[in-house]
Amino acid sequence: MFDNRKERILNTIRNSEELREGAIERLEKARARLRKVEMEADQFRVNGYSEIEREKLNLINSTYKILEQLENYKNETIYFEQQRAINQVRQRVLQQALRGALGTLNSSLNNKLHLHTISANIGLFGVMKEIID
Repeated sequence: MFDNRKERILNTIRNSEELREGAIERLEKARARLRKVEMEADQFRVNGYSEIEREKLNLINSTYKILEQLENYKNETIYFEQQRAINQVRQRVLQQALRGALGTLNSSLNNKLHLHTISANIGLFGVMKEIID
């Protein structure tokens, strides 16, 4: 009986030893999987940060291009407005000069010549209007 009991104890010890070895093996496999997952997580993190940096640079570049375009539009608008103002001033100066010339002519011309001059000036105004427009 003592031998039977001793053998059961030895069997229990062997089983326990096998279970312990199996548990150690599973633990090592689990640790290896954990290391692999941690490395993959680190790689995802690095890739994520790289992607964020790329997106940030793309956003900065596109914003710079938009600002550059807006600056160009602003400059074009300023140039257009300057040209418009210059043309308006030219037109007013020309009108005043023509009024002055007409006034001078009116005071010194007789009726027939006066009507002929008015007709010529009307034709001249038409030509100038076409040039200005």
